[in-house]
Amino acid sequence: MTIANRLKDYIDGKGISYDTVAHHRTSTTRQSAIAAHVPGSIMAKSVVVHHELGYALAVVPSTHRIELGALQDVMDRRLGLASEDEVVSLFADCDIGAVPPIGAAYDVPVIVDESLGTADDVYFEGGDHRTLVHVSGKDFRDLTVDARQARFSHPAY
Repeated sequence: MTIANRLKDYIDGKGISYDTVAHHRTSTTRQSAIAAHVPGSIMAKSVVVHHELGYALAVVPSTHRIELGALQDVMDRRLGLASEDEVVSLFADCDIGAVPPIGAAYDVPVIVDESLGTADDVYFEGGDHRTLVHVSGKDFRDLTVDARQARFSHPAY
Protein backbone atom coordinates (compact mmCIF):
# COMPACT_ATOMS: atom_id res chain seq x y z
CA MET A 1 0.00 0.00 0.00
CA THR A 2 1.15 3.55 -0.47
CA ILE A 3 -1.67 5.86 0.54
CA ALA A 4 -5.14 4.70 1.59
CA ASN A 5 -7.72 5.09 -1.18
CA ARG A 6 -10.24 7.14 0.81
CA LEU A 7 -7.48 9.46 2.01
CA LYS A 8 -6.07 9.88 -1.51
CA ASP A 9 -9.52 10.54 -2.99
CA TYR A 10 -10.28 13.11 -0.29
CA ILE A 11 -6.99 15.01 -0.61
CA ASP A 12 -7.15 14.92 -4.43
CA GLY A 13 -10.77 16.12 -4.28
CA LYS A 14 -9.69 19.14 -2.24
CA GLY A 15 -6.97 19.96 -4.78
CA ILE A 16 -4.26 19.76 -2.12
CA SER A 17 -0.74 19.01 -3.31
CA TYR A 18 1.22 16.46 -1.31
CA ASP A 19 4.09 14.09 -1.61
CA THR A 20 4.77 10.76 -0.02
CA VAL A 21 7.82 9.63 1.89
CA ALA A 22 8.61 5.92 1.87
CA HIS A 23 10.41 4.37 4.84
CA HIS A 24 11.07 0.93 6.26
CA ARG A 25 8.21 -0.74 8.12
CA THR A 26 7.65 0.70 11.57
CA SER A 27 5.26 0.05 14.45
CA THR A 28 4.67 3.53 15.85
CA THR A 29 4.32 7.06 14.57
CA ARG A 30 7.45 8.06 16.44
CA GLN A 31 9.40 5.27 14.73
CA SER A 32 7.99 6.37 11.36
CA ALA A 33 9.23 9.92 11.95
CA ILE A 34 12.70 8.63 12.83
CA ALA A 35 12.79 6.25 9.84
CA ALA A 36 11.75 9.02 7.45
CA HIS A 37 14.11 11.60 9.03
CA VAL A 38 11.18 13.85 9.93
CA PRO A 39 11.10 15.95 13.12
CA GLY A 40 8.63 14.36 15.52
CA SER A 41 7.20 17.76 16.37
CA ILE A 42 5.66 18.03 12.87
CA MET A 43 4.63 14.37 12.59
CA ALA A 44 0.91 14.17 13.32
CA LYS A 45 -0.16 11.15 15.39
CA SER A 46 -3.80 10.03 15.34
CA VAL A 47 -5.53 8.39 18.27
CA VAL A 48 -9.08 7.09 17.89
CA VAL A 49 -11.25 7.60 20.97
CA HIS A 50 -14.84 6.58 21.60
CA HIS A 51 -17.57 8.20 23.64
CA GLU A 52 -21.29 7.69 24.19
CA LEU A 53 -22.19 9.37 20.88
CA GLY A 54 -19.55 7.83 18.63
CA TYR A 55 -15.91 8.37 17.82
CA ALA A 56 -13.37 11.13 17.42
CA LEU A 57 -9.83 11.38 16.14
CA ALA A 58 -7.44 13.14 18.51
CA VAL A 59 -4.36 14.45 16.68
CA VAL A 60 -1.11 15.42 18.41
CA PRO A 61 2.56 15.62 17.41
CA SER A 62 4.33 12.26 17.65
CA THR A 63 6.49 13.78 20.39
CA HIS A 64 3.43 14.28 22.60
CA ARG A 65 1.11 12.20 24.74
CA ILE A 66 -2.58 12.83 25.04
CA GLU A 67 -3.79 13.92 28.46
CA LEU A 68 -7.05 11.96 28.43
CA GLY A 69 -8.47 13.98 31.33
CA ALA A 70 -7.80 17.25 29.52
CA LEU A 71 -9.29 15.85 26.30
CA GLN A 72 -12.40 14.73 28.19
CA ASP A 73 -12.75 18.22 29.67
CA VAL A 74 -12.36 19.89 26.27
CA MET A 75 -14.83 17.54 24.59
CA ASP A 76 -17.14 17.41 27.62
CA ARG A 77 -17.45 13.66 27.13
CA ARG A 78 -16.29 10.54 28.92
CA LEU A 79 -13.71 8.99 26.58
CA GLY A 80 -11.91 5.72 26.10
CA LEU A 81 -9.43 4.44 23.55
CA ALA A 82 -11.11 2.69 20.63
CA SER A 83 -10.43 -1.03 20.28
CA GLU A 84 -8.63 -2.46 17.26
CA ASP A 85 -11.98 -3.77 15.95
CA GLU A 86 -13.51 -0.30 16.23
CA VAL A 87 -10.55 1.28 14.43
CA VAL A 88 -10.75 -1.31 11.63
CA SER A 89 -14.48 -0.63 11.19
CA LEU A 90 -13.85 3.12 10.83
CA PHE A 91 -10.62 3.02 8.81
CA ALA A 92 -11.10 -0.17 6.79
CA ASP A 93 -8.51 0.74 4.13
CA CYS A 94 -5.79 1.50 6.72
CA ASP A 95 -3.48 -0.74 8.69
CA ILE A 96 -4.05 -0.73 12.44
CA GLY A 97 -1.84 1.92 13.96
CA ALA A 98 -1.45 3.85 10.70
CA VAL A 99 -4.59 5.99 10.85
CA PRO A 100 -4.29 9.33 9.01
CA PRO A 101 -5.35 12.49 10.88
CA ILE A 102 -7.75 13.54 8.12
CA GLY A 103 -10.97 12.33 9.75
CA ALA A 104 -13.19 14.08 7.20
CA ALA A 105 -12.15 11.43 4.66
CA TYR A 106 -13.71 8.84 6.98
CA ASP A 107 -16.60 10.85 8.46
CA VAL A 108 -14.91 10.95 11.86
CA PRO A 109 -14.76 14.25 13.79
CA VAL A 110 -11.26 15.51 14.56
CA ILE A 111 -9.74 17.47 17.41
CA VAL A 112 -6.22 18.79 16.78
CA ASP A 113 -3.84 19.76 19.55
CA GLU A 114 -2.86 23.44 19.33
CA SER A 115 0.81 22.49 19.24
CA LEU A 116 0.39 21.53 15.54
CA GLY A 117 -1.32 24.81 14.69
CA THR A 118 1.68 26.79 13.46
CA ALA A 119 3.80 24.12 11.77
CA ASP A 120 5.12 25.08 8.33
CA ASP A 121 4.99 21.43 7.21
CA VAL A 122 3.12 18.40 8.54
CA TYR A 123 3.74 14.70 7.95
CA PHE A 124 1.33 11.89 8.79
CA GLU A 125 0.68 8.20 8.25
CA GLY A 126 -0.81 7.49 4.86
CA GLY A 127 -2.67 4.35 5.93
CA ASP A 128 0.17 1.83 6.13
CA HIS A 129 3.38 1.43 8.11
CA ARG A 130 5.70 2.32 5.22
CA THR A 131 4.42 5.61 3.81
CA LEU A 132 4.10 9.13 5.16
CA VAL A 133 2.14 11.93 3.54
CA HIS A 134 3.73 15.39 3.54
CA VAL A 135 1.69 18.57 3.14
CA SER A 136 2.32 22.21 3.92
CA GLY A 137 1.09 23.41 7.28
CA LYS A 138 -1.45 25.60 5.53
CA ASP A 139 -2.76 22.64 3.53
CA PHE A 140 -2.94 20.52 6.71
CA ARG A 141 -5.02 23.24 8.34
CA ASP A 142 -7.24 23.34 5.21
CA LEU A 143 -7.66 19.53 5.38
CA THR A 144 -8.63 19.80 9.04
CA VAL A 145 -10.59 23.06 8.77
CA ASP A 146 -13.61 21.55 10.54
CA ALA A 147 -11.49 20.15 13.36
CA ARG A 148 -11.69 21.57 16.82
CA GLN A 149 -8.45 23.10 18.12
CA ALA A 150 -7.49 22.73 21.79
CA ARG A 151 -4.60 21.98 24.11
CA PHE A 152 -4.82 18.39 25.40
CA SER A 153 -1.31 16.93 25.20
CA HIS A 154 2.14 17.32 26.68
CA PRO A 155 5.63 16.51 25.40
CA ALA A 156 6.54 12.88 26.05
CA TYR A 157 10.27 13.35 25.43
